[in-house]
Amino acid sequence: MVRRPPARARQAQILAVAAERFHRDGYHRVSMAEVAAGVGITAPALYRHFRGKSELLDRAVRVGLDALAEGVRAADSTASLGTALAAVAVGHRSLGTLVQRDARLLPPHRRVALRRELRAAVVRMVVVLRAGRPEVAAGDAEVICWSALSAGAGLSYLSAVPQPRRAERLLRDLLGAVLAVRLDAAAAAGPRPAAPRPPGGAGGAGPQPRREELLAAAVRLFHRRGFDNVSTDLLGAAVGISGPSVYRHFDSKAQLLAVALVRGRERLWHEVGGAIAAAPGGPEAELVAGLAAYVGFALGNGDYLGVMLSETERLAPTDRRAAVDFRRDFLRTWVDLLGRVRPEEDSVTARIRVHALFSLVNDGVRNRPSGARPDLDDCLVRLGRAVLGLGP
Repeated sequence: MVRRPPARARQAQILAVAAERFHRDGYHRVSMAEVAAGVGITAPALYRHFRGKSELLDRAVRVGLDALAEGVRAADSTASLGTALAAVAVGHRSLGTLVQRDARLLPPHRRVALRRELRAAVVRMVVVLRAGRPEVAAGDAEVICWSALSAGAGLSYLSAVPQPRRAERLLRDLLGAVLAVRLDAAAAAGPRPAAPRPPGGAGGAGPQPRREELLAAAVRLFHRRGFDNVSTDLLGAAVGISGPSVYRHFDSKAQLLAVALVRGRERLWHEVGGAIAAAPGGPEAELVAGLAAYVGFALGNGDYLGVMLSETERLAPTDRRAAVDFRRDFLRTWVDLLGRVRPEEDSVTARIRVHALFSLVNDGVRNRPSGARPDLDDCLVRLGRAVLGLGP
């Protein structure tokens, strides 16, 4: 007679499979039947443990957050804090994508609870950081701690991760550099004008043709509500037209998403690729120019970055391949450039650094209370330099 595992062990197994499937394929592309098959049970048996996909996502996120809270509580120095964050990033690699990409699809009360749990972890991190670095202002410490969390989450986006001990060691050093960053010099230099932030991350501030207004509204709504939760009626209302009138400008919601992402990619490459190409003085100058340009782009296009991260899988196959190819080529540009700046490090280390950079900047402009800081661009550049190993 085959013994069934205890209910708690079975639930842990289900959550591990669900977290990996959501992380790999995206929440919308995973069915309860696929999760059940991954565990080796039937769908009705799965429903005896969890009521539906939303609960599965919620509980999968909570598993990672519980590990984060436990690691942060045990930390008693900046060094042990970096070690704890690295261990969570490697041991719960899916947590980054689940929080940054999929958690926005949870019911509102669970999103609030998730944010509260993350906030509690950061509060504890700030206490530990300031105990070791009492000269750091509370606001600066908060930005640094949020950034360390985001940089660790970058590991989620690597297609191939090195052996766990090596990944943990690399991340521990990288996060240690983030936790050691000084932001007071950036503040002392005086606020600089923030980069312009067009509505929805697209277009300019002046009057726009209806098609452009729809693109801007779509980017904003798709990012904040999710592609499947935005109807044509909602899109039309955002620009003052009826839902059916949207089809005068675009054949479908998918086409609207595809065009919006193409526009964003063109702007991203024009601004960042152009800055890298124009920088004089060799690879490090090019890397620094690219970093400053990416931060500037991110400040003005946070919604686009969110849609690129979370909604690419909703595209038609041809459009999805184009988006994935661009992302791969863009990342390769950075990895190759960093390899020229730091030839002593291999491509695996460079990929970890680059993914950590983009995760830190993308989160920094979209999701953090630091978004109102007038010196946010300076802060992100300084933190980005630490992630890339460029020093202060």
